[in-house]
Amino acid sequence: MASQYDIKKVLDQEEIGIFCTYCIHSPVPAAKSCLLCEASLCDNHLRVHSKSAEHVLCDPTTALGNRKCSVHKKVLEYYCTEDTACICVSCRLDGEHQGHHVEMLDEASEKKKKKLRHVLQKLTTKRAETEKRVQSLQERRREEQEKASGVTETVIALFRDIRRQLEVLEKRVLNEISRQEQRVSLSVSDLIQQLEIKKDEVSGKMRHIEELCSMSDPVTVLQEPDTGDLCDIEDTERHDNQVHGAGDLDVGLISGSLHTLSDIITGINTGIYVPQSSNLLLDVTTASNNILISGDRKTASCTDINQNRPESSERFEDDQVISTRRFSSGRHYWEVDVRKSGDWRVGMCYPSIERSGDYSHIGFNNKSWCLCRWRYNNQYSVVHDSMWIRVPDNIPCDRVRVYLDYEAGQLSFYSLCDPITHLHTYTAALTEPLYAALWVGDGCITISGGVRSWEKLP
Repeated sequence: MASQYDIKKVLDQEEIGIFCTYCIHSPVPAAKSCLLCEASLCDNHLRVHSKSAEHVLCDPTTALGNRKCSVHKKVLEYYCTEDTACICVSCRLDGEHQGHHVEMLDEASEKKKKKLRHVLQKLTTKRAETEKRVQSLQERRREEQEKASGVTETVIALFRDIRRQLEVLEKRVLNEISRQEQRVSLSVSDLIQQLEIKKDEVSGKMRHIEELCSMSDPVTVLQEPDTGDLCDIEDTERHDNQVHGAGDLDVGLISGSLHTLSDIITGINTGIYVPQSSNLLLDVTTASNNILISGDRKTASCTDINQNRPESSERFEDDQVISTRRFSSGRHYWEVDVRKSGDWRVGMCYPSIERSGDYSHIGFNNKSWCLCRWRYNNQYSVVHDSMWIRVPDNIPCDRVRVYLDYEAGQLSFYSLCDPITHLHTYTAALTEPLYAALWVGDGCITISGGVRSWEKLP
């Protein structure tokens, strides 16, 4: 039975059309070709073919002429390494290749195959490296596509949120303008009504005076009461003061509401910034021994019980604690709940702030800034380097926001009432990292959530 290899060989020969030269009645696929005879032979003719060395057999081929020397018409047997040419025995002995270094064809072929295998190995390695680079680039492209998709979703959500916030802010500001306009309008309308009544009174007096002036009887004129009070200047000035006191639109309040725009555009100013949230924890190693820190390190409470913590150069002597996290770049804000404390200070400080003495309290040196409240007079102030600036007393500050733009050197304080109210902004050339800082005079202060930061997209 013919093997699969033999069947394939026959099929290949039939496909390329190499048939036995001596089978003239019907085409029979050739099994070998004889270079000397320049003929192809099937299996039957191969059995009776000469077995002498001169008759060199090879796989079936139609290019038998290429296997003989073009000069001597002899079978090519050698390879001249100097001229890189296949030659016959006559070329070697007395031809142009006489004296050259030659090798048998099989030997030269094996040497070349060895070199080719080495080249093939290198090319295989190079192809594998190229495929690996292609896969890496495809993975990079996929990651960038996913990243672009994620950024696109973030930007869409960002602008959707901005539009929502702008709509809310627009409604709030327009309602405030309308409220103030109605208040001023009602006040002015009331004054107009009073003046209309006054105008009628003045008109009646004018008609009476005109009648007196037209009388010819002097006795009647003189018997009329004195008319000096009919043109009372003080009364006119009083009405003028009422007109001016009727009130104007509180542009300052409106501008304060519009200051919320700075919060809204924080995420898109000078680039696209993606909001990130992280924990803001209090550093127990800095807390004074009269400050109790909660288990989640979010709340600082004033206590009469000495905490007897180990001595440390980082520990404050009195009533203070700072955060574990420092801020040396970017934009961030954090919020605190101060409703359970009467006397408090909330702010930020450099790590080089003093830890004891009068100048260690936040706001009482040039290394810290704070917003504070004193319960005895319900007074709110911002303090830096012992310089106090009062903020409006009528703004409730149960919750406070501290906003930092490190590169701009801006530290701002907000009251989280409704609407959010900007209290004050410090601008300074920041020279050290900043830490969140709390001073607790009584009660407790709690960090609301974590810190909100904005990172610029690459």
